[in-house]
Amino acid sequence: MADEAKPPAPTGMTRVDVAGMPKLVSARFQNEDAKTLAGYEKSGGYATLRKALAMRPEDIVAEVKASNLRGRGGAGFATGVKWGFVPKDAKAVHLVCNADESEPGTCKDRELIYWDPHLLIEGMIISAHALKAVHNYIYIRGEMMREYAVLAKAVDDAYARGYLGKNILGTGIEVHLTVHRGAGAYICGEETALLNSLEGLRGQPRLKPPFPAIKGLFGNPTIVNNVETLMNIPFIVDKGGPWFAALGPGRSGGTRMLCVSGHVNKPGVWELPIGISFRQLIDEVCGGVWKGRKVKAVIPGGVSMPPLDIDELDVPIEFDALQNDERIKPVMVSPTQKFDLGGGRLLRSMAGSGGVVVLDDQTDIPQAVWRIMKFFAHESCGQCTPCREGTGWLEKVSRRVAEGAGKPADLELLASIAHGIAGNTICALGDAAAWPMLGFLTKFRADFEAKIKQKGKAA
Repeated sequence: MADEAKPPAPTGMTRVDVAGMPKLVSARFQNEDAKTLAGYEKSGGYATLRKALAMRPEDIVAEVKASNLRGRGGAGFATGVKWGFVPKDAKAVHLVCNADESEPGTCKDRELIYWDPHLLIEGMIISAHALKAVHNYIYIRGEMMREYAVLAKAVDDAYARGYLGKNILGTGIEVHLTVHRGAGAYICGEETALLNSLEGLRGQPRLKPPFPAIKGLFGNPTIVNNVETLMNIPFIVDKGGPWFAALGPGRSGGTRMLCVSGHVNKPGVWELPIGISFRQLIDEVCGGVWKGRKVKAVIPGGVSMPPLDIDELDVPIEFDALQNDERIKPVMVSPTQKFDLGGGRLLRSMAGSGGVVVLDDQTDIPQAVWRIMKFFAHESCGQCTPCREGTGWLEKVSRRVAEGAGKPADLELLASIAHGIAGNTICALGDAAAWPMLGFLTKFRADFEAKIKQKGKAA
């Protein structure tokens, strides 16, 4: 895009009122008292649960569908639609909260759990009622010790107060909640690997179909939702689906938690309007790029997402904009070759898990890519040959390039390996390695070529 005029910001994006945006899931941040049951109740907590228990389950589902709430864990799938996949005649249904936050660059869920555990619990109870799910689980990453301690106590207190159990608040509705600690495997963030782990099996993804909503935990219909997703449910039930939908643009309702790291003056975790652009996020929220430098690349949603370059920062953080905005260049490894991931949809990028990583103009891109590939090679569960072998080769070849020992043919080799992985594995971990590899090769090919020309020199 060097020879093209810089595209204008999309209509409605230029004046997003960050300060005036209501805080929902982060409203109790830094309030130590809110972590206690008494403090949560004092601020209105569990009042919406009483309202929800008086509603029909199908009416709650309808509100969630109307809210345009989309999954905050990565894929951005419509939550209400997902709930609707559960068979109407199911005898046993489970709700599982995926709190196994492990995507590099992502650290929002642990803050949400730590500061407002009862909001997650209230959201789960309401959701369980809507799904008619009795036995439900929170699968939390094992390394989250401070979060686990806070959450476990909150669950115990909720049971003691009658918000959980066989007869919630005297309504005859039964909801149970178990907190289960994982063992630190990235692959268990994938919902079917998570379910296998919950069952005591090896944490490896399952073939789909059947999807978990049809046959999941213990063979029963199961809904797996992210922490942030479930914490939005009380607001939807309290104020209505249309109110929540109006907070966001297009098909994306509500607000969005973003965790910004890398080369910015003010890194942190922020709850923001979904219409805000990456440029606004960096300049207005995070105080600009550190040391007076400029942006070179932005990873928009955890390291498994293809990067944006400096000419693509006016794209909003919203899910559809990152996938379909025509200004985002298709991924190519050469001017004549395009990679199509199936269905005619060219690979662009995704909002992912909300982990925004900013890289300044002095970043060694080949080194950064090697580090990302090293992570995915280490975390591959080894079940699928393309991923088991391919991620290892991506790590080896990208390391060779990063260390200044690469060969000109290595760039086409990396692209070929990534293309062989993408779309050919049971779960998305293979794609998670292939997509950023292809994205960086496309948009920062000159950096790789320059590194290869420095052959023999230390990185």
